[in-house]
Amino acid sequence: MLKLENVSKIYNTGTFGGKQFKAVRDVNFDIKDGEIVSLIGESGSGKSTIGKMILRLISTSQGKITYDGLDVSKIKGDQVKEYYRRVQGVFQDPFSTYNPIFKADRIFEILHEEFYPSIPKTEWDDRVKTALKSVGMNPAHVLNKFPHQLSGGQLQRFLIARTLLLDTKFLVADEIISMLDASTRIDVLNLLADLRTKGLSVLFITHDLSLGYYISDRAVILYKGSVVEIGDTKKIFDNPIHPYTQMLMCCVPRLDQKWEETEVELTERKPMTPDGCVFYERCHSPHRREDCGHRTPSLVEVEPNHSVACVCCGG
Repeated sequence: MLKLENVSKIYNTGTFGGKQFKAVRDVNFDIKDGEIVSLIGESGSGKSTIGKMILRLISTSQGKITYDGLDVSKIKGDQVKEYYRRVQGVFQDPFSTYNPIFKADRIFEILHEEFYPSIPKTEWDDRVKTALKSVGMNPAHVLNKFPHQLSGGQLQRFLIARTLLLDTKFLVADEIISMLDASTRIDVLNLLADLRTKGLSVLFITHDLSLGYYISDRAVILYKGSVVEIGDTKKIFDNPIHPYTQMLMCCVPRLDQKWEETEVELTERKPMTPDGCVFYERCHSPHRREDCGHRTPSLVEVEPNHSVACVCCGG
């Protein structure tokens, strides 16, 4: 369905734009029909940047993103409108999505006017109420209210309901449950899982490993804009191979084990070259080699449906 091929995003930095910052580096992965793929990494790893490129909110610097074989960067006119009918996004901060001078449910009115003008208003209102109920909201309590009268979680659920009203086939879900309370989170995750059975594909962007494990079929581990490990979610979680993935797993607290203080060895190293491993400066793997800072690891399959980008551990 959706495929990223050697996708990069480069920003010019510095006083006169003389320097470059590579936010996303040669990313390759695809998402099939009815599949949920988790994009996992720490803050600043490029997760949201990838989501925004898929949604055409920012352009790609290199590479290509295709949806059903169509180059997303080249679509124009009615093709763009049709693309957004099929591909939608819900982001972490819902407040920036709403115009504070309009009532929150104006997002439903816009959908009606732009995509379904032939549907009678009474029928459309019924669809809106059904969509709101499916995300755990009482239409009588939330409709006709301004954004400031609703909580962040309620506004987030409004956006998910908007997605349900469209004939959406692909959803970029960027930390969509971060502002929801615990009792509602599981409902939204189960809703996504239910929609998957009906053909919805999801790029689930998160830094929460447990959520990624719960919801996704495959996982993509991202560090400094580069994919360091990718594959079947269970295989990655049961057998993390890349030093960064292992570090992430070790940071997850376990109730059956006592927390212990860990002393991290800090060593001075020369920074990596532009072609070196992105994790070189933080890597404390016993298999690390000095030339890792000068070699670009490529993704290599270490077992079926499980690939890693590490010179020392397979790539």
